[in-house]
Order: sequence, then C-alpha cells, then structure tokens
Amino acid sequence: MVKAKILFVCLGNICRSPLAEAIFKHKIKQHNLDRYFEADSCGTSNYHIGDTPDSRTIANALKNGVKIDHLGRQLCDKDLENYDYILAMDQSNYQNILRLSNASEHVGKIDLMRNYDTVDRGSEVPDPYHGGETHFQHVFEILDRSMNNFIAHLEQKHQVERV
Repeated sequence: MVKAKILFVCLGNICRSPLAEAIFKHKIKQHNLDRYFEADSCGTSNYHIGDTPDSRTIANALKNGVKIDHLGRQLCDKDLENYDYILAMDQSNYQNILRLSNASEHVGKIDLMRNYDTVDRGSEVPDPYHGGETHFQHVFEILDRSMNNFIAHLEQKHQVERV
C-alpha cells in the first residue's frame, strides 16, 4: 500500500505547521497508522529555511507530550504534485498556495486545517509568534482537536483501521 502524504503549511514553518506535523505524527504512531500515512510541513515564505522550529513551539509541544523533529523549508510547485493533502493554517497561506504555477491542477487537495475543527470550523489557526505561552497552548489545542477529525477523515477515506 502506498502511503498517503500530508503537508501542513503556514508562513514561516517555525510555529504552526511544524506543530501540526508533529501532532499528526504523534497521533498516527499512537494508533498504529504510521504505515498508512506520512507528513511534512513547510512555509510559504523563505524566512526560516533550514531553521529549527521556534523554541516556544518546541517547549509547548514537549509540555503536551509531543516531540518535534523538523527543519524549516519553503513550499514549492513539486509539493503540490508530491502530496495528497495540503492543509493551510490560514487564508493568507491558502491563497499563497493557490498562487503556485501548478495550483489549478491540484486545487482539490488543498484545504484549511480548521475545516476539521469541531469548535470553530473554517476559522484560521492563529499565529502565536507574537504571543506568549497561552497563545502557543491555544494553537496546540486547536491543532490537537482538528487533527483528531482529520485523522478520522483519513481513516474513512482510505479504509484503514487503528490497531
């Protein structure tokens, strides 16, 4: 079976998208689904290529039992071909993805992360970069619950079961 590939996208790839990637990987490993899915993250900007995630993101993830192992990279045209699901953290980055030269061929796989949120479906994942610990925790909670629904969607769509 070919693994479905998921890409999480934010602006700089140091806060929201690497956290989403880490939460996803943590959850699919917990449920023995990592043989079916793989994930990565990137940013639409080139601000932090090669950088580790923001230290506050790493600390918040660890506080919540999730380990992040990622280096920042920028979104490129090839990502739209290589990934089956591309989840943007907000409208601005969603629009940036749609600006890629080949986006019209892949628009069906591009979505907003919070379209899987049960609390505030369709809203944006706020950028915690200019905030404090409470902002990072709020983002963690949004991504955590959104990820549960996204993974349930994947399980149903790909007809896989947790072991």
